Amino acid sequence: MKDTIKAGASKTSTITVDKGRTIDFLGDELRVYATPELIRDIEVTCLEFLQEFCDEGESSVGVSVNVMHTGATPLGGDVEITATIAEVDGRRVMFDVVAKDKLDEVGRGQHGRFVVGVDQLRERVTAKKAKLAGA
Repeated sequence: MKDTIKAGASKTSTITVDKGRTIDFLGDELRVYATPELIRDIEVTCLEFLQEFCDEGESSVGVSVNVMHTGATPLGGDVEITATIAEVDGRRVMFDVVAKDKLDEVGRGQHGRFVVGVDQLRERVTAKKAKLAGA
């Protein structure tokens, strides 16, 4: 991981709430941004941001999520997700995240990621799969 990563750096991504990102259990008139999709979009925003600081052969995995989904964004609305690096502790990076649509803040929280060597992770996962297959 590059040593240029510092607390306070931030990245904003814009997400359009398409049908796949909405709830369906309240009918078509109440299709709004689903909480699991908000969390996925937060993870992707942080992953892509952190990838800028990873060396070749590295990536990151999510290790914690604490998000409050505080407002409804209708189907077709745009949401800006801003991820700000709150803390870097070795290979663990904590983000403060805020999600806003054009009218309101719709989410806020923290997300933690851990920088990993992709080859080493592949080896651990392959070994675990083999153990599970034999269990």
